Amino acid sequence: MKLRKLEELADLLKGKKVVLANGCFDILHVGHLRYLQAARELGDVLVVAVNSDKSVRLIKDAGRPIMGQDERVALVSALRCVDYVTLFDERDVTPVLDVLRPSVHAKGTDYTEQNVPERAKVIEYGGVVRIAGDPKNHSTRDIIETILKRTETR
Repeated sequence: MKLRKLEELADLLKGKKVVLANGCFDILHVGHLRYLQAARELGDVLVVAVNSDKSVRLIKDAGRPIMGQDERVALVSALRCVDYVTLFDERDVTPVLDVLRPSVHAKGTDYTEQNVPERAKVIEYGGVVRIAGDPKNHSTRDIIETILKRTETR
């Protein structure tokens, strides 16, 4: 598995152009895959910070996550484009940025480079924010709604 503690990653990544992507990845879908593939192309190493179950409960609707953090980490780790995975418990990825200070903080296309919540932090330490992936027309919420609607009609 590619899962590492945040403290371990700092030593492993020295001298490399690090790209950090993050998300819940609850019900992994093609939008997630394209986001992470595009993020990987922005540097030497892609680290994916996955929201822990505790973090997901803080920021998502009731009943989330659908899949526990161990399953979500296993799926993200299985992607060829991902070099390392770490978990975080906070509402946002700022604590991970504080430790890793990646060259690039990649976010999906549901953001712009100007409205990424952690943008000021990244610029403060000399990194850049980049948007990666295809247009935002895939979402876990939509998948959940589709499943529920199809189940109701049976």
